[in-house]
Amino acid sequence: MRYIAAVTNVSKQQEIERVKNILIQSNAILEAFGNAKTNRNDNSSRFGKYMDINFDFKGDPIGGHINNYLLEKSRVIHQQQGERSFHSFYQLLSATPEDLLQEFQLKRDVSLYNYVSQGNAAVVKSLNDKRDYKAVMHALQDLGFTKEEQKTMWTLVASILHLGNVEFDSEDNESSHITNTEEQEILSGLLGVTKEDLEKAFCFRVVAARGEVMEKGHTKQDAYYGRDAFAKAIYERLFCWIVSKINSAIEIKGSVLEHGKNTVIGVLDIYGFEIFDDNSFEQFCINYCNEKLQQLFIELVLKQEQEEYTREGIEWVTVDYFNNRIICDLVEEQHKGVISILDEACLNVGKVTDDMFLEAMSQKLAKHPHFVSRATDPAEKSLEHNRDFKVKHYAGDVTYDVTNFIDKNKDLLFQDFKRLLFSSSNPVISTMWPEGQMKVTEVTKRPQTAGTIFKNSMIELVKNMASKEPYYVRCVKPNEMKSPVYFDDERCLHQVRYLGLLENVRVRRAGFAARQHYSRFLQRYKMLSEFTWPNFSGEDKEGCQVLVKEQNLGHDVAYGVSKLFIRTPKTIFTLEEARGQLIPSIVVFLQKNWRGTLARMLVYKKRAVYFIMACYKRYKINCYLDKLQNMFREVNHMRDYGKSLEWPEPPKVLGGFAEMMQKVHRRWVATSLLASLPQDQWPEMRIKIAAMDGLNGKRSNWGLNRQWHGNYLSLSNENSRTAPFVTSCNQLKQKDNYQDVLFSSTVIKVNKHNKCAERAILVTDRCIYKLDPKKGFKPMRAGVALSEVTGISLSTGKDQLVILHLLGNNDIVVCLTSPNGEDRAPELVGVLCNQFMQTNHSELKVIVKPRLACQLGKKQRNIIIQSGNTNQPIFKKENQDLVLLCPQH
Repeated sequence: MRYIAAVTNVSKQQEIERVKNILIQSNAILEAFGNAKTNRNDNSSRFGKYMDINFDFKGDPIGGHINNYLLEKSRVIHQQQGERSFHSFYQLLSATPEDLLQEFQLKRDVSLYNYVSQGNAAVVKSLNDKRDYKAVMHALQDLGFTKEEQKTMWTLVASILHLGNVEFDSEDNESSHITNTEEQEILSGLLGVTKEDLEKAFCFRVVAARGEVMEKGHTKQDAYYGRDAFAKAIYERLFCWIVSKINSAIEIKGSVLEHGKNTVIGVLDIYGFEIFDDNSFEQFCINYCNEKLQQLFIELVLKQEQEEYTREGIEWVTVDYFNNRIICDLVEEQHKGVISILDEACLNVGKVTDDMFLEAMSQKLAKHPHFVSRATDPAEKSLEHNRDFKVKHYAGDVTYDVTNFIDKNKDLLFQDFKRLLFSSSNPVISTMWPEGQMKVTEVTKRPQTAGTIFKNSMIELVKNMASKEPYYVRCVKPNEMKSPVYFDDERCLHQVRYLGLLENVRVRRAGFAARQHYSRFLQRYKMLSEFTWPNFSGEDKEGCQVLVKEQNLGHDVAYGVSKLFIRTPKTIFTLEEARGQLIPSIVVFLQKNWRGTLARMLVYKKRAVYFIMACYKRYKINCYLDKLQNMFREVNHMRDYGKSLEWPEPPKVLGGFAEMMQKVHRRWVATSLLASLPQDQWPEMRIKIAAMDGLNGKRSNWGLNRQWHGNYLSLSNENSRTAPFVTSCNQLKQKDNYQDVLFSSTVIKVNKHNKCAERAILVTDRCIYKLDPKKGFKPMRAGVALSEVTGISLSTGKDQLVILHLLGNNDIVVCLTSPNGEDRAPELVGVLCNQFMQTNHSELKVIVKPRLACQLGKKQRNIIIQSGNTNQPIFKKENQDLVLLCPQH
C-alpha cells in the first residue's frame, strides 16, 4: 500500500491524495481491531482480507472495497497461554485518556478483566500500545469517523471487558441470576439499555411457538454461554461495521466511466496454514481456506504453463502432480464433506454432542485416505478417543479437537440480545443490530452455519481470483523464536511445503525447466561464440541456434515463437560455467576500454577548461582594453588631459601592463603640458615640480607663479656686489670642480652659540657653501657635500626658515632674505630635491610643520616662529629653544 502511495498521484490531485491516505490509514485501524499476538507472531492477522483497488487511466487510485473473512471471534473470550486477545483491548486500557477511562469505569490493570488476562502476555516488547492507539485515533479522524462514532467503538470494547466479569449463580437447575450487580449497572450504562432489560436478556429467553410467546429461564451454564456468545457477537458486529465505514470512505466517487478507465488490483491478505498444539474449528476453516487457495494456485500454474506452450508452439506434456482437490472435497462435498456432516449435526433435533459429530464423520469418511480418527484407525495412538480426528493436508497432517465444533458452527446468539441492542439509546449501536426490530412471533429462515458461510465465501473468493492474473508474495519465517539470527530448517521446509512452492517447481520442471526470450538468451551468452560476439547481425532466434549448436546442446532445447525452452537444469549449468570462464577476460577488456574512455574524457574536459579559460582571459583583456579606449578616446580635448579620470581595475594578467600604461599616460600628459612651454623654461619647471612633490600641498603660495632664477646673487638687481660673488664662485669652482650654481641667496644664519649673522648661501651640484658678504663673499669653511644632507625642514607659513639636516647632527639653520620679500624657501626645496634625485636616484626627506626642530652642536632645539617689529629676521634664545622673529607684512 505504501508503494502504491509513493509512486502514484504525481500531479498531487486532492481526491486521489485522500484515497491514498485512506488506503494507508485503514491498515492501522484493521490491525488494531483484527490482529493479535500469537505464540508465532506478535502481530498476527486473525481475519482474512481481500481488497480491490480501482485505478484511473493514469494509474492513480480512485477508490476500493474491502471484504473480510472469518474473524477469529473466539479469541475475544479465550486465549492460549502466551497469547493475547485483539490489540484494541490493550490499547484501550493502556492509552485511553484518564477521564474517558473513568467514564468507562475501567482500570489500567489487565489482570482485572477475565476476557483479556487468560494468556498472561499483556506486555509485548515489540508492540507499543500507546503509540498504536494514537495512530488509530489519527486514522479514525482522517477516515471521517465522527467523535460520537469513535467513542462508541471504544465503548463497545469496554463493554466486552465488563461482560467478561459478569458472573451468574443459580438456586435450581432451571433459572439463574447475576451476582455482581455493579457490573450489570456499568454494562447497562455503556450499552444504553436498562438494567432490567439487560438482566432479562441474560437470564431469560423469549420463545414463540404457534403464535404463543413464553419466557424460558436460563440455567447457569446457559447464562455463561449466552454471555460469551454476546461478547463475540458484539465484537464481530463492531469489526464488520468498521469495515463498512472504511468502504464508504474509499468507494469510487461518481461513475467509473468518468475516470476514463477502470483497472482493478485485488490484494489478498489471508491467514497462512496453522498447526497449533490445540487446533479447533477456527484452524480447520483456516486450513480449508489454504487448501482452496493451493488448488487455485496449482490450476493457475498449470493453466499458465499450458497457455505458454500453446502460444510458443511447443507440444504440451502431461504433468503429474499432487492434486489437493480430494482434500477440498473432504471438507466441502455435499452430504459427505466435513462441513455438511457438521451442519447435519447442528440441525438434528435433540441433544447432539461433539462426540456424536465425530462418530458420524468416522462412519461416513472411514474409507477416505486423508481422514483419520481413532475409530477408523485404532492403531493411531496420537489421537484421543471421542475427541480428535486428523486431516492429511497437502502441507502436513493436522490433528483437530472436536470440542465446541458444533457450538462454534451454530454460532448461536439468542434473539433477545439482538432486540436488546436494537433498542439501545445509542444510535450507532442500534444500527449494528437491524434484525432486532423483528417481532418475537415473526418466523424467519434458519440462519446458515458459520462453516457454510465460510465455505461459500471461499468459493466466491476463488471464483473472483480465477478471473484475474495472479501474482504471489511468499513469506517464510526462519524460526518460531522471532530471532533474526536463527534458521530452523524443519520449520522452513514445512512452510515451503504449505506455500505450494514444491508443487510449483515440480510442475514447471515436469516440462521444460527454464525458458528465456531469444533476445535475453542471446544477450547473456553471446560471448560463447565468435559468430555472435560482440553483436549478432541476424535475427535473435538465429543467434540462439548458433550458440546452442556450438555448445552441442540441441538435444535438450526446443525453439518456440519468441522463447527458447530448456529441458534440464544441466544445460543451464553448462552454459553458465562456460560463460563464467570468459567473464574475467571480458571484465578486464571492459575495464581497459572504460579506463581509456575516462582518461580521454578527462583530457577533453581539461582541454575544454583551458580553452574556456583562454577565451575568457582574452575576453577580459579585450573588455579592459575597450573600456580604456572608450574612457581615454577624448582626453586630448580635456583640460587636464585625462589626469582626473579613475583608471578601471585591470585583470590580474594585465596588472603590469596597466601600470605601464598609466606611466605612459602620465608621460604623455607631461609632454602635452611641456609642449606649451619654451624649452629654456623646462629646467625651472622640473625644479617647481620637485618642490611641489616635496611640499605635498602643506605650504600654500609657494611661488609657483613667479619666475625662479636660482642664482639670485649673480643678479645686479639683487646684489650690488656681483663681481666679488662671481669671483668667489669661480675660485670655488676651480677648487671643488662643481659644474653649475643651482641656488644662491642672502640669509640670516644662527649657530650653536645662539648667535645670528648675515651670510650668503651657495648651492652647487656638489656642495653647499656658507659665504660672508662682508668679506667679498669669502667661504666661511669648506662646503658641505650634498651627500651629507639627510633632509630639509620648513614651516607651513610665509617665513623663510630653512633647516638643512646633516649627517653630523649639526644642522644648517638659516632664514632666507630678499630685497623684495619673495618666498624663496620652496625654491630651495625644489633645487635640493631635484638635484638629490638626479645624483642619488632617491627622494630627499622634506618636513613641513608649524613647529620645527633641529640639531645645533649635537643638541636638540625647537624653533618657534613669531611675528615682531623688526626689519629683518632675528633669532633669539628662549630657555633651551630658539625664537625666530619675522618682520610683519
